[in-house]
Amino acid sequence: MKKTLLILSLAVATLSYSCKEEKKEKKAEEPAKMEHKSMYSLVSDSTKVSFVAYKTTEKLPVGGEFKSIKITELSEGETPLEVLNGSKFSIPVSSLFTNDATGTRDPKITEFFFGAMKDTELISGTFKVDGENASIDVTLNGETANIPLDVTSNSENIYTFSGVMDLKKWNASDAVASLNKVCEALHTGPDGVSKTWDEVAIKADVLFAKN
Repeated sequence: MKKTLLILSLAVATLSYSCKEEKKEKKAEEPAKMEHKSMYSLVSDSTKVSFVAYKTTEKLPVGGEFKSIKITELSEGETPLEVLNGSKFSIPVSSLFTNDATGTRDPKITEFFFGAMKDTELISGTFKVDGENASIDVTLNGETANIPLDVTSNSENIYTFSGVMDLKKWNASDAVASLNKVCEALHTGPDGVSKTWDEVAIKADVLFAKN
């Protein structure tokens, strides 16, 4: 009798151990659950590009924008900066708009500023990211130079990129002089000096979708 009980006990223990091992094996075979990460993408045709140029020695601002910008080589990213990193952009000069009531300013800028440069149809470039820092390589007048950007987030999905363009870096001083000549009277301040600045403030407002 004792021998029978011992055999039954061993059988139950073996069965229990086998079940535990089987459960462990099944648990090990279960695929690990992947943590979902939010991804960002650029909202098509949402980017707005604006600028502020300056005239007279008092540095009076003259604002404007470009109505069209094409951005290519985009991909999804875990952050908006990742989305833009390495992307290419091109801006048709013909999309210039300064909301001038007389309708004369835009044609002058197009003809006497951009028209005095090489390759005047497009402003093009590449968006670059290094950690939390962003910049753009801009090609204009046959020259390429870099503009560091300040990055601000107005909301989770709207980002603003701003910087300052020194036109001397693009050898565009002759184009600035050409524009100043045709706008001499309009760019003359109370001191009697006509001046168009080489410095232009630029800004881009970009909308992203979070998936």
